[in-house]
Amino acid sequence: MAQTPAQRAWVLEQMQDVIPTLKTKATAYARQLYAQYVAGELNWPQVRQAIDAATKLA
Repeated sequence: MAQTPAQRAWVLEQMQDVIPTLKTKATAYARQLYAQYVAGELNWPQVRQAIDAATKLA
């Protein structure tokens, strides 16, 4: 499990390489959540839950 901001940034980059839409279709809100993930403020399930909730509202 990624513990440091550098490790979480690397994990995010790897996910974006495998699933390019995480980067190419990321909204400003999603990018904010990604930054919070990298900073250690959110874990990945929390990021996905927030994005999914916002998508349902749109």
